[in-house]
This record gives sequence, C-alpha cells and structure tokens, in this order.
Amino acid sequence: MAAMNTDPTDLLVENLPAAQTHLRIAVVTETYPPEINGVALTLKRVVDGLRERGHRVQLVRPRQSVDPRQDRAESADVLMRGLPIPRYPHLQLGLPSRKQLEPLWNLERPDLVHIATEGPLGWSALRVARKLRIPVTSDFRTNFHAYSSHYGMGWLSKPIMAYLKRFHNQTETTMVPTQGLAERLARAGFERLQVVARGVDAQIFDPALRSDALRARWGANPDTPVMLCVGRLAREKNLPLLVQAYAQARLIRPDTRLVLAGDGPARSELQALAPDAIFTGQLARDDLARHYASADIFAFPSTTETFGNVVLEAMASGLAVVAFDYAAAADTIEHGRSGLLAPFGDDEAFARHVVEVTRNTALLQSLRTQAREAIQRADWGSIITQIESVMKLALCSGTVAAAARRSVASQQMA
Repeated sequence: MAAMNTDPTDLLVENLPAAQTHLRIAVVTETYPPEINGVALTLKRVVDGLRERGHRVQLVRPRQSVDPRQDRAESADVLMRGLPIPRYPHLQLGLPSRKQLEPLWNLERPDLVHIATEGPLGWSALRVARKLRIPVTSDFRTNFHAYSSHYGMGWLSKPIMAYLKRFHNQTETTMVPTQGLAERLARAGFERLQVVARGVDAQIFDPALRSDALRARWGANPDTPVMLCVGRLAREKNLPLLVQAYAQARLIRPDTRLVLAGDGPARSELQALAPDAIFTGQLARDDLARHYASADIFAFPSTTETFGNVVLEAMASGLAVVAFDYAAAADTIEHGRSGLLAPFGDDEAFARHVVEVTRNTALLQSLRTQAREAIQRADWGSIITQIESVMKLALCSGTVAAAARRSVASQQMA
C-alpha cells in the first residue's frame, strides 16, 4: 500500500486533549526552601500558586538534610538523593534518578513535567519524560555559562552553553524571565522561548517594616544613608565594585553604612576589603524584609543574573535602587524616576550613581517613593496565571507533537 501524502502536523481536533481545569504537574528542581536563593524562593511561590489554583503538584527534589525531621516535605514531595555543591555545602545537587522516576511516573503519570534546574536530576527527568511521551516545560534561571569565567574556567562557557541549549531545546517551552535574555538565547540557537516575568509579594516586602532599632545596631541614625546589598557573597556577584562605590560615597558622606545580607565563599575576602561593613549572614524571610525596609539604597553590581529577584524586593521595600541596565532592573526601573541604571558593564557609571544618590537627599527620597509605586504591578497572581497558560499550551503542543510522531511512524510502516 502506498503511503498517504499527509502532512503529519495536519491533525484532527480530536487528537488534542480535552480542556483540563486542573493538571497533574511534576515539578523537578535541585533547590527549594529552606535553601535561600532566588531560584528556590521563586519556585516555591510558583508551586504554592499552582496548588492554590487546584493543580496537583508533585515536587521532585533532593532531600536537603540527613535528618528527615528537618526537611519539611509536603505529602506530595518526592525526595531524591543529593550531594552538597562544592563551595555551597548548604545546597544540594540532585543525582541521576532515572531508575526512580520511570516507575514513579508509569504508576502515576503526570500531565506535564516542569524542570526548573538543568543538573543531573533535571536531565534524568527530561530523559524519562521524553521516553514516556510526557510534555515538558523548563525554566532558564541561572547563568552557569557566565559564572564559569569568575572561577578561572572560562573555557567551560561554550560547552556549558551547548549543554543548556541541547537540554532546553528538547522541551515544549522554555520560560525565561526577561525579553533581553530571550533575545540573547534565541541568537544562541535556543528554541520555543516564552518570556514569563517574576513577581514580588509587596505585603511581605514593605517600607512599613522599617526599624529604627535595627538601624541603631548598624550605627545609623534616622538621617544616615544605609546602603544594602542582598545575595550570595561570591565572585560572580561583582561585589568588589560595590565596595569601591561605597568607599567613594563615604568621601562625600563619611557616615554612610554598608550592609551585606547573605553568605558565601567570598565573605572573608569582602570583610578584608570593607572591614567596617555589616555582614548579616543568611536571613530568614521576615528578618530579611526588615533589613530591606530599614536601609535606604540598594546597590546591586551583579552582571550575571538571569533576573535578579532582589531588585524587585528592594523596590517593594521602598529603596532607591542602583543597578546595571539589564535583567530585572532593565525591565522594571525607569532611570531617574524609580531607580538609577548604569550602562551594562560601565563600572564608573555605577559608582557615580551610588555617590549621587548618597549625596542628593531629594533624589534619594524621590526614587524610594517611585520604586514602591512602580513595583505594584508585579503581583504574583497575574504571573501564576501566565505560567498556568504556558503549561496548558505546552500540554496541547506536546500532544500534537506526539500525534505527529505516530502519524509519521504509521506512514513509514505503510
């Protein structure tokens, strides 16, 4: 019998899945609270939001503590083996888990698998989902390829980028947080990219939490300019530039204080560079919110973020943000109105902006007010709705692709 001359993508409507109000979603990640980082905290907000909308979310992640009582897992969580990440022993790297995931998803098949991290656990989930023909979406959340140059391994950048492209191009959709990142990835050969912004809870991060008692502990009175930076204390965060800008600001306002909230392998180096700075270590969310609200300026020198949730948290807390013109800052800040943006990589401009906002009290107060107003639009409710829509479209496109493969196979057999 001759093969039919039919376009495999010309599929009948009945090949599409029936509209589903609630989905069974397997979310795979190698980081999650109580770990404190932007990926973990953002992902928890997404998982909670999907569950609040009635979706059944199965969270697949490494066990985060040798003591099960300290790992507060939900009943739907699937805990895998993990290993501490070098330089970040409080974080876990998931191990290859195909032998565990395949029977799990054969027994209770998810409608869709969403992979948040591209490590060994994420790769295992991708291979199993493709074998079982389960549609997959993914997140591009961390610039691993950019980080390599900060650790004397710049030669790894191209191989890492090739791996990331191979990984994400096997999914129905890759969600990226900014249009600028989507354009850079598209030029590098990434396919099926969808921009999905991130949100901030403006009730948690609120200027009303400002604490005079906390400022007094920092050696600051109500009029003292307090500069804050939040995040990992690591080479890729470009923190020596922050210290340099702080030193220049102190030439104008010697009473300026610098607070670094977070921890990491570069802490000792930074303490040597800025011995009079306050190093808080890692902070729980409520304490972190008080620290944000009690500062005045948020100086963020990083040039390796995929997004930078801390920028939104600082704006919601009513801080005057100084950052480079890219990632979250580029998408949310209007230069001169709701923050100050330096051209990407222009260290001198960044330092000048820090000095200017420290010196100019009127500018500082104006930026603080406008920052809070500008961020009100970045609410999590609308972002969860967008993520939900992307997942449902991926579910449809995954079914169409599977039907197309079956059509091609039947033609080849004819």
